[in-house]
Amino acid sequence: MSWFDDYKEKKCSIDEAVSVVKDNDRIYVSGNAATPFGLMDALEKRKDELHNVELAHVLLFGDEPLSKPGMEGHFRHNSLFVGPADRAAVNAGKADYIPVFLYEIPSFFYTGLLPVDVAFMHLSPPDEHGFMSYGVECLASKAAAESAKIVVAQVNEKMPRALGDSFIHATRVSKIVEISKDLPELQPIPFTDVEKKIGANVASLVEDGSTVQLGIGGIPNAALKAMFDRRDLGVHTEMVSDSIIEAIEAGVVTGSKKTLHTGKIIATFYLGTKKIYEFIDNNPVFETHPCDYTNHPYIIGQNEKMVAINSAIEVDLTGQVCSDSIGTRIYSGFGGQLDFIRGAAQSKGGKPIIALPSTAKGGKLSKIVPTLQVGAGVVTTRADVHYVVTEYGIAYLHGKNLRQRAEALISIAHPDFRNALEEEAKKRKLL
Repeated sequence: MSWFDDYKEKKCSIDEAVSVVKDNDRIYVSGNAATPFGLMDALEKRKDELHNVELAHVLLFGDEPLSKPGMEGHFRHNSLFVGPADRAAVNAGKADYIPVFLYEIPSFFYTGLLPVDVAFMHLSPPDEHGFMSYGVECLASKAAAESAKIVVAQVNEKMPRALGDSFIHATRVSKIVEISKDLPELQPIPFTDVEKKIGANVASLVEDGSTVQLGIGGIPNAALKAMFDRRDLGVHTEMVSDSIIEAIEAGVVTGSKKTLHTGKIIATFYLGTKKIYEFIDNNPVFETHPCDYTNHPYIIGQNEKMVAINSAIEVDLTGQVCSDSIGTRIYSGFGGQLDFIRGAAQSKGGKPIIALPSTAKGGKLSKIVPTLQVGAGVVTTRADVHYVVTEYGIAYLHGKNLRQRAEALISIAHPDFRNALEEEAKKRKLL
């Protein structure tokens, strides 16, 4: 039987597709802009006949029906990176969270540490050879699909065909539901004056020919905009958003000086508007890989002059970085922060950067703190930190003792909090 005939035989209604799920199954769900909402909505309809079904995922996008009240005992999330869709459930004890470096997640599925019964995937239509792209999110989806007993595919004609190590063959899929629906979008938000100052400070550390890791949000967008006088930048990153398009068209990002994948932008997922989704479609400038490749510190470190730009919730006076929780309340996850911080540290001429505003809550709280909040999680250790950047400057901590670190961090804190920070540092015998 040809792959095309096999594909046609597997096409079915969405209700038939989710009928493969049974009690006590673990389902891996592709996330971000590839979240298969149709499959999840159809599964919700089976609530009363299903019990103890686990949903594992990295980051779901938008409103998610299976963690809302009334789902207890039927569905439970086991999140590898917490987001708005499941944050309340995790902190209410109605969902679970696994702390893990992003690059390690695929190994959970390949080794059987987290066996997958069913994988819900959101894919592009097949090409002439029967290969469907994971599109806007590869991450751990490829590993989950290759390890799952059953793969259910939501095949969307509007899913871009992202190139790279990002394909699954139609013969590997068990059930296929065809749809035509726009992908969810995350609209860019104009960066603030504070973010513009932070971006300028970050950009001052970036040389021509550097390879950068960029995320989404005000600080990375402002930093990239401040780099428009640089030349021949490369990109090796976890995610790509709309801001990359202007940088490519302006000739800022060429990748011509990259020491790994010259001329290519390496990423594992894409999140933004329709503009970026259309831009990456069948575009050989972009190579999409699973996160055990894009985020592996050894791979990252092969890019010379690698600049990693990451954010934080708070940083204490010794350099400990909290990024995944607010006190005991889980906010996000480890993600790829330490993957890229350590990768950039291994890079020849690399620069690992933690960038954050000096204050929160409208200036009422300092984000440079004497000690982390009780229960706060350390994502990047004080030994891993090199550069910390705020709108007030750059503190270089690597190789510095605790006294020097405290002095440097206080100097880039908001002026309203510097005296109090000095007093607390003296109490701790740091000064």
